[in-house]
Amino acid sequence: MIPRRPTLAVVGATGAVGSVMLDLLSTRADVWGEIRLLASSRSAGRVLRCRGEDVAVRELTDDAFDGVDIAVFDVPEAAARAWVPVAVGRGAVAVDNSSEFRMAADVPLVVPEVNAWAVRNRPRGIVANPNCTTLTMIDALGALHARWELRELVVASYQAASGMGQAGIDRLYDEVEVVSGNRSLGQSPGDVRGLVATKLGTDSPFPAPLALNVVPMAGSVAEGGWSTEELKVRNETRKVLGLPDLKISATCVRVPVLTTHSLAVHAVFAHRVDVAEARRALIEAPSVVVIDEPERGEFPTPADVVGSDPTFVGRIRQALDFPNTLEFFVCGDNLRKGAALNAIQVAELIAAEMAAPSQAISGD
Repeated sequence: MIPRRPTLAVVGATGAVGSVMLDLLSTRADVWGEIRLLASSRSAGRVLRCRGEDVAVRELTDDAFDGVDIAVFDVPEAAARAWVPVAVGRGAVAVDNSSEFRMAADVPLVVPEVNAWAVRNRPRGIVANPNCTTLTMIDALGALHARWELRELVVASYQAASGMGQAGIDRLYDEVEVVSGNRSLGQSPGDVRGLVATKLGTDSPFPAPLALNVVPMAGSVAEGGWSTEELKVRNETRKVLGLPDLKISATCVRVPVLTTHSLAVHAVFAHRVDVAEARRALIEAPSVVVIDEPERGEFPTPADVVGSDPTFVGRIRQALDFPNTLEFFVCGDNLRKGAALNAIQVAELIAAEMAAPSQAISGD
């Protein structure tokens, strides 16, 4: 019997992450029957390329989900709140990239390399995709935790402008154009802010200029002075790893990088970690690439790994003053593994389950 090829809907197909999803669907193993591209009414009728074919974008309506088996969403939280239940009600399994359902007890938060088994336990018909910052480090952490048992985590993120979507990309490009060629900038308090505000105005996705600057706030301000992005890192890492009491502290910083998030990670384990063994565990992890020869100037940087699917790890070292602790630097394309790729991988797990429902997904 020929396995059934499920129908997939991509909701938010015209966005920055949606365009990466179409690229992935065109280059990965094709397990799909029909692929429907859905977006708001203002984008309906646009023609996009997928699997070598021109596909017209359909308006997001209730009946657009009729016959859909799996619907992958990349839309804002409010839209996910409205439309994910519609898709499920029409018979689809929803894979949602927003934060709307991530921390719900009855919605699994899945990273295939870490907890693929969790995808089957979806009582609401929804599977959530973690935040891009969490996803940048979670494959490496999962590989290390499986061997040495993670106990504490302190991270500083260096997050790209594209984490704010197309608006973030456009704003960074505009700011770079404004400041380029002016070698007097950045030498007096407020000169960059003043010039950017004069040329571009203050309506920006960032709370301060990003060009020639770093901004120590990603997300919005939450209780206690934490940012929503920092709390996502804490809560989502705990859920994916199945460690509800894991001690985590995060500081999330926006940097003038277009695409690819980075994190400096301080990870404390229950057991002594040998650096050579840790490097070997990371090399053997399925979605991690190790670039770690600092004496030759070889380590991951966003400009070198953007557009790649794996996460890249370097600067692996034993903390000098903290036992059982590794320090390392990790980079990952926030539009690929940080969003689109993980969602497509989850959808592929569900598609495989539909094609062979008697086969269990292994893992613990």
